[in-house]
Amino acid sequence: MKEESTMKDNWKGIKETLTCTGQKALGHKKHHHKVWISIETLDKIQERTKKKIAINNSQTRTEKIKAHTE
Repeated sequence: MKEESTMKDNWKGIKETLTCTGQKALGHKKHHHKVWISIETLDKIQERTKKKIAINNSQTRTEKIKAHTE
């Protein structure tokens, strides 16, 4: 049991070191949207995604109809 926790601790330390070193050397990866997609379009996509989630999370048929009309 002690060896397993030691191995887990060692792996955790190695993983943190590699992650930290990679972030320092390469920097944090930034999400870039396509130039041809406007900010308004991205906002509409996000709004549509939220509506789809609301519809899918609805429990009853009437809730789905209500969420769909909104």
